[in-house]
Amino acid sequence: MRLTIGTTLTIDKDFTESGDKYKSKVVDYGDSYVMIDYPTHIETGKSAFFMDGTQLLISFVENKTSYAFRAEVTGRMKKGIPMLKLAYPGDDQLIKIQRREFVRVDTTIDVAVDFGGLFQQFVAEDISAGGIAINIGQEDAFEENEYVGLTIALPFINDDIKYVKTTAKTVRIWEKDERRIASMQFSSIETTDRQNIIRFCFERQLQARNEK
Repeated sequence: MRLTIGTTLTIDKDFTESGDKYKSKVVDYGDSYVMIDYPTHIETGKSAFFMDGTQLLISFVENKTSYAFRAEVTGRMKKGIPMLKLAYPGDDQLIKIQRREFVRVDTTIDVAVDFGGLFQQFVAEDISAGGIAINIGQEDAFEENEYVGLTIALPFINDDIKYVKTTAKTVRIWEKDERRIASMQFSSIETTDRQNIIRFCFERQLQARNEK
């Protein structure tokens, strides 16, 4: 797979509270950089200004397959049209992303569960933007089809922590290595919270790839 001139990009400004998305196109590229035209807000059409050092999550579709990569704004140039210069990790660092099913990653993040105003702390087994699996040890903390409130701590690589608050339904309780796992499906979650989980999963995918 290779990023090419004219490719339409969808851009997430990393760690934004609003979850705004932008669109742009590749106008030039080199071994370690990509030049794009100035991004415009997908909903308002207004041009965006990104300062140098801004972290971006960028996705695009090629031959009906979606790909994503992380980039950083490193400069700007006007050569016929105004352009942004992005540090590009390389075609071999592109991650194929699933659109129909949320990507699930293994993680041991903290999860607080609200039982009618009483909170109990657990550790996650894995997470996706569609749900989470929680290690409940040998406790009979949940019943299948039960709804609970969750507060999930998402630690990002820049030391920022986002807290996702949502309700979830316990869809299955199962055994793994002599531990009991509760698989839960998010039943009510804000768009921004879901996007933060997607970013978190994407970061963990990148970390796993770099550690290989």
